[in-house]
Amino acid sequence: MRRIVLWDIDHTLIDTRGVGRELSAAAFERVTGRRMERQAKIDGITEPVIFRETAGLHGIDSSRSDFERFAEALAEAHVQRAAELRERGHALPGAAAALSALAAVDGIVQTVVSGNVRAVAEIKLAVFGLDRHIRWELGAYGEDADERPDLVRIALERAGLEAEQAVLFDDTPAGVEAGVASGVRVIAVATGRSSEGELRAAGAGAALPDLTNTRRLVELVAGV
Repeated sequence: MRRIVLWDIDHTLIDTRGVGRELSAAAFERVTGRRMERQAKIDGITEPVIFRETAGLHGIDSSRSDFERFAEALAEAHVQRAAELRERGHALPGAAAALSALAAVDGIVQTVVSGNVRAVAEIKLAVFGLDRHIRWELGAYGEDADERPDLVRIALERAGLEAEQAVLFDDTPAGVEAGVASGVRVIAVATGRSSEGELRAAGAGAALPDLTNTRRLVELVAGV
């Protein structure tokens, strides 16, 4: 049976070590003319919602066109500071091996389901050499929908697959819940702010401490 693996990015495959927030702040100020004093909750939240709620914290009533300008500015900032992102951030342990191992399994394709806008998602993985096995055209991104369950469904539609053919990797309870709501199997990774227990409580079918046990990871995806 053909399968698709849906990867979250931040704290699942990579850690920007604060660079991501700095770039968001720079793009926010460029678009709104206001320094970003506070940022809305980001874990498991899509970029348009983060932007809208962050703008609200600053008393700004933002529009969709404001978000589109923010997304463009954010992508440009990632391009301009890609070398710094590479130097300060890192791929999480086991990420490259996991992607390569799954790519070697017949019938498995891999893509991204992320709250990041696609341009930023592509830069983040390319910077750390993790983009080789990703089918970007099958993924779903922040500009596609505000809610994460909708992103999962969009990715399935683009791949032409059913929920039972998909496995989602995520590090947040919100991401896990989105997968469960969409009917896909979820393998959680406790490499973010949530523990394995918290991720299981959110509905994950399995939870791993990280991505370093490649053999076990492949077995879980294959349903062994």
